[in-house]
Amino acid sequence: VQLQASGGGLVQPGGSLRLSCAASQWTLDYYAITWFRQAPGKEREGISCISSGDGSAYYADSVKGRFTIARDMAKRTVYLQMDSLQNDDTAVYYCATSRRSALQGGNCPDLRSVGSGDMDSWGKGTLVTVSS
Repeated sequence: VQLQASGGGLVQPGGSLRLSCAASQWTLDYYAITWFRQAPGKEREGISCISSGDGSAYYADSVKGRFTIARDMAKRTVYLQMDSLQNDDTAVYYCATSRRSALQGGNCPDLRSVGSGDMDSWGKGTLVTVSS
């Protein structure tokens, strides 16, 4: 499994940005993809996930209603549309997955308890800076 995240940048508060996570072949067919972020001085947190199969989407409370996860199977890419961005959204964003996900039918982990140690394949992080 190979993942590559991109799309970060500088955006003003209230603005929008779309991140992309390009995956290697067959990944999206069997693996759930989880977006994490790590703000300066804070632990990495899982914020959104899309399952394989029916593409069910899940969100952490901190981003619910503002972020939307989606996928394009033909392009083997998962997107994270981020709207109404706030200063607190400043972080390095990563996409990730785990073998456990594939073994469990492509289901997403519980975002309330998932940690970086639960993932074993990571894309390179992309920096999002929200600032005026």
